Amino acid sequence: MKKFKFISTVLVAAFVFILSACGTSKTTGGNGGGDEKTLKVVTDAAYAPFEYLDKGKVVGFDVDFTNAVAKEAGIKIKIENVGWDPLFVELDKKTADIGMSAITINDERKQTYDFTRPYFLSTNKILVPKGSDIKSGADLKNNKKVAVQNATTGQEAVEGLLGKNNEKIKKFENNNLAIQELKSGGADAVVADNTVIEQYVKNNPNDNFVVIEDSTAFAQEFYGLMLPKGSKLKADLDKAINTLMENGEYTKIYKKWFKVEPDLTKIPKE
Repeated sequence: MKKFKFISTVLVAAFVFILSACGTSKTTGGNGGGDEKTLKVVTDAAYAPFEYLDKGKVVGFDVDFTNAVAKEAGIKIKIENVGWDPLFVELDKKTADIGMSAITINDERKQTYDFTRPYFLSTNKILVPKGSDIKSGADLKNNKKVAVQNATTGQEAVEGLLGKNNEKIKKFENNNLAIQELKSGGADAVVADNTVIEQYVKNNPNDNFVVIEDSTAFAQEFYGLMLPKGSKLKADLDKAINTLMENGEYTKIYKKWFKVEPDLTKIPKE
């Protein structure tokens, strides 16, 4: 979900006690070797179509993809919805094995965590009402109120345009709340992952929203599965992802959720 880590010392401390009782699953390696146990995959299931709750079950593109990766790698996993900030805490404390939440790979995160090879290309786009005078990222500078999900690269991108402490940036716990702010007239635009807001427009035509693309304002980003630093899982997971990319399984999952074929040439191996 194109998010950046934003956890205060207080928040980390608040979760230490909770997580101390959770434990983490261990494995001796992929492909069925050794005494294999179930690995814990943590996510923030509030980011359709990547991961969201459907009748209490976590579903989405990331879920199908990660299950396929685990099957190919010969490992067992259990996906748990813990929320965005706790996801990082669990990986910090090594009480979870894999973070799966449309997580953007960036240099800051790579100092603390390991990532699999990239598996998804994304970029931020702008959601506005039809007839809006906002046609580009630069137009957001014209005294516009912009709603974003807090602690995401959508927020980071808007701060790059408007300034970090600009009062016109309205931050919300999730994208659904940001979009509701736009619907109610409290914001002029929402900036978020292209796939998320494009899916919203498709599923809610009566809202009369349109998506604005501006490749000059928003750079391409890539998602990866996030791992604790030094995780021995990386090699097996990378190999499994490569296989899914090559044997057509990744394309099958992608088409199921996005109704188009992915351009695999745009997704780097590292």
